[in-house]
Amino acid sequence: MSRTRRVYGKEFKAKVVLEALKETETLEVLAKKYELLSTRI
Repeated sequence: MSRTRRVYGKEFKAKVVLEALKETETLEVLAKKYELLSTRI
């Protein structure tokens, strides 16, 4: 059974990056919040 790849829009990517740059939360917390792997951020 194959899984479909998730496609992220520009707005979503920008929101995640800006929040990561603020450094108010750890990458692990952001990854859980946005349902991503911490290595993807």
